[in-house]
Amino acid sequence: MSKKKKINKSHSTDKIKREKKSTKKDHETFVVGDELVGVIDIARSGDAFVSIDGKDKDFYIHRKNINKAFDGDKVKLMRLHKPGGGSRPEGIITEVLERKRTHFIGVVSRANDTCFVVPDDTGVKVDFYVPEIHSMKAKQHDKVVVEMADWRPKDKNPIGHITEILGQAGGNDIEMKSILIENGFFTSFPNEVLKEADELPEKVSDEEKKKRKDFSKIPTFTIDPTDAKDFDDALSFRKLENGLFEVGVHIADVSHYVNEHCAMEKEAFKRATSVYLVDRVAPMFPERLSNIICSLRPNEDKLCYATVFQMAEKANVKDVWFGRTVIHSQKRFTYDEAQEILEGKDGVFKDELLQLNKLAYILRDHRFKNGSIGFDAPETKFQLDETGKPIGVFVKERKDAHLLIEDFMLLANKAVATFIGKEKNKNGKTPFVYRVHDLPNEEKLIDFQLFASKFGYKIQFDNPKQIARELNRLMFEIEGKPEQAVLQQLAIRCMAKAVYTTENIGHYGLGFEYYTHFTSPIRRYPDVMVHRLLDKILHDKKLPSHGDLEYQCKHSSERERAAAVAERSSVKYKMAEFMLDRIGEHFSGVVSGVKNWGIYVELPEYNCEGLVRVETMREDTFVFDERKMRMLGKRTNKTYQLGDRVEVTLTSVDIEKKTIDFELLKEKKVMM
Repeated sequence: MSKKKKINKSHSTDKIKREKKSTKKDHETFVVGDELVGVIDIARSGDAFVSIDGKDKDFYIHRKNINKAFDGDKVKLMRLHKPGGGSRPEGIITEVLERKRTHFIGVVSRANDTCFVVPDDTGVKVDFYVPEIHSMKAKQHDKVVVEMADWRPKDKNPIGHITEILGQAGGNDIEMKSILIENGFFTSFPNEVLKEADELPEKVSDEEKKKRKDFSKIPTFTIDPTDAKDFDDALSFRKLENGLFEVGVHIADVSHYVNEHCAMEKEAFKRATSVYLVDRVAPMFPERLSNIICSLRPNEDKLCYATVFQMAEKANVKDVWFGRTVIHSQKRFTYDEAQEILEGKDGVFKDELLQLNKLAYILRDHRFKNGSIGFDAPETKFQLDETGKPIGVFVKERKDAHLLIEDFMLLANKAVATFIGKEKNKNGKTPFVYRVHDLPNEEKLIDFQLFASKFGYKIQFDNPKQIARELNRLMFEIEGKPEQAVLQQLAIRCMAKAVYTTENIGHYGLGFEYYTHFTSPIRRYPDVMVHRLLDKILHDKKLPSHGDLEYQCKHSSERERAAAVAERSSVKYKMAEFMLDRIGEHFSGVVSGVKNWGIYVELPEYNCEGLVRVETMREDTFVFDERKMRMLGKRTNKTYQLGDRVEVTLTSVDIEKKTIDFELLKEKKVMM
């Protein structure tokens, strides 16, 4: 499907170091060869997969052949060539080349004066043995940080040293801190970073204002979530004498306050992103900078970097200006307040909001006609009491106010990337940070096409633009139907992951040839990089090398993925806490996953997923049919597959492991 991928595959194959030898195992003859390097992903079952650059398929690793690797480690493997071949490549791990991490979160388990730490991470399948001298006298059931010290060849367990005791496991605060630490984030800032933030001037000087384009008298406002404090974007709007609309997208000028060599800068790069857990934020910058100095709070002069558009009635951009501004926001809207005005309520800036919404609708329509894909995955939100306990769950609804802001942020990001990547890209060598999104995986698309057909949906995938059109059509057709959640999730899994890089290949999901992140420098490090690059290009200053930028891009992409894992973990923890009081209750759900250990069931009411273990499916002996991704009863031929509606009982919840278990009711499967 993609010429680029075929080239990469060939390039990777040229580098393969071939060694041939034979071995005997379970009366089968294997030929071992093709020494490869990749990253291991360990499943709940204990089996694993290794992804290899340039290879279309991941290598399957049986749990017996993992050879002391942990989830996410960089490993060396040897390919197993079985008699008769097979569609799935298999291998054995021969060496762990690089540990993804050396520190782990776990719970102390003591027995007979022996101390072990049981890791929270299900990808770590062994406990750490901790010599008493390195136990910090941690007590039974303490939540701790353990550092891997050694793993000798003949030892069953790695040796660990406890480096920090967080407190007794099970408490909300301890668990949330554990989630952050587990994913490599920090729960506090170094003193030197806090000191730098404290020394920043809160008031904008008259001298600085004179250096900037003054928007302080132009209608300007922010629209953010109710509980937000770090307002990093504002919109200004006015009609010009030439009949055009002037729309300013003003972004907090973080790079004005944070220079490239200060302590705040170094700390922000380490974090690379803010992390938004259910009940707290682990910010990229100290709160004085993110919530006070740079936050675009109402009725205060604030410094911004802006993209200012002149637009006609049909939202076509006639001119765009980039530069530093000073603004004075006259109103801080919540999304709900802005939405009420869009739906007819009177209020300040009503005319401005209505006109911006008209322009946003046109921008959105144009974007989708040009190949943008509309995946609107549901976002789970919790209502918490004063102690942080969840007392309600709801799925966040995205309305016009959310989409309005999104459309103008997308416009600004695209404009900056196009300006630098196209207009200022001297000889194609101007270093810049792009946000890119590759073509979907062809094999996964074919599987998805076959699966969707079981529900009566016919989709054609002949070229990239048709893929986008067909997926958008399908998302519209399944809205509100029982199969919506599972089809939506499977469609998303076909997509590549968006990353930061200096090599622009476009953003397939948005349908943009040029795209970057410019609009959230308070919470994303690449946006800070883009602000600096834009300023240097506008003023002909020396630019950093591609190599330096690419290193920062890769680090930022990795930290973004870690933040997503942490955020999902916090949702799972709160969901388990919420469901704990509902053990014994019955629910209607949809099969959202099938594995050899059971079926996963999603409750659309709560956007919550739990497991029906295969050993509890007592009406028959069920086996996992991997080819068709279903559970099949040996005697009855009854099947459970993705999208099936089922009735379940909530039987158990483990808050610490963040797991929810169901059992099927007697009337197990509701026919579609």
